[in-house]
Amino acid sequence: MDYKTLKLSKDGMPTWDAMLPIVLKTAAGQKEWTRKEIETASADALGLPEDLRQKKYKNSLGNVIENRVDFALSDLSIVGAISRVRRGVYQITDVGKKLLETPDNINVDYLHSLPKYQEHQAELNTRNQRQDIAEDAGDEKEADDDVAEQIFEKVSAYNNKVGSELLDRIQSGSPTFFENLVVQLLISMGYQGPNGTAQVTQATNDGGIDGIINQDPLGTRTIYLQAKRYKKDNVVQRPQIQQFAGAIHSHNGVFITTSSFSAGATEEAKKSAIVLIDGIRLTELMLKYHVGIQTKRKYELVEIDEDFFEE
Repeated sequence: MDYKTLKLSKDGMPTWDAMLPIVLKTAAGQKEWTRKEIETASADALGLPEDLRQKKYKNSLGNVIENRVDFALSDLSIVGAISRVRRGVYQITDVGKKLLETPDNINVDYLHSLPKYQEHQAELNTRNQRQDIAEDAGDEKEADDDVAEQIFEKVSAYNNKVGSELLDRIQSGSPTFFENLVVQLLISMGYQGPNGTAQVTQATNDGGIDGIINQDPLGTRTIYLQAKRYKKDNVVQRPQIQQFAGAIHSHNGVFITTSSFSAGATEEAKKSAIVLIDGIRLTELMLKYHVGIQTKRKYELVEIDEDFFEE
């Protein structure tokens, strides 16, 4: 394929959305791919010249074609055309193979109209609304808008996309992984204290206690945890909160799920003084306390030091 026949950006590079059919067709070429392999193979499929293969962003912190393949890979993963089978390894799915039968549909408009993408976008909108981020935070804004506010909104919108991906990754993990995650999160939030202990409990008929945090050496301040790794449509109901409340006997409790809570569950939790953390709130906390993520880049926004210029 001649890359010049595709939609190109000003620098002569295929745009990320033009990479969608290329990446999907490449993924069909073998059973499994590492991210690096699919980036290289996609560039090979385009016949991309060396100068464009090596092109980096102005800040020199990323390769352009690799980044655009990654964006395409992300959208294809959201709609279920490509799946992550284990760490850093991807493969085409039956959904992806079906899409290849109608190549004209492998475009942004069609993919973004699919139910899975619509569900993903609805979740992002909820995250942005919780933080009062404008829906067009990823778009260009008026020149006279406050620059610091623009930066904050764009970074927050980007991180919310990471939060959505985090939730998907958690839901694809094991229940044991999730139980360890929620204990680690509360430790990172400081609930263990300087001399306390934290542990994941063994599977028993304990009413669903999955973790215990003793905030002091004697265990006089204890937090009991329940962790439910549910699909998004499996809403936690009132009886599950009642069962947990009965198990912890008026002690402090935190109920964490990857899904959400019914109105009855929320009402019951208030009566029992149990803190509820749903899937979106869970990943918001993970972003805030840096659990399961790492910093990609840092930028400095500077201003004049007025004290320096005082005479």
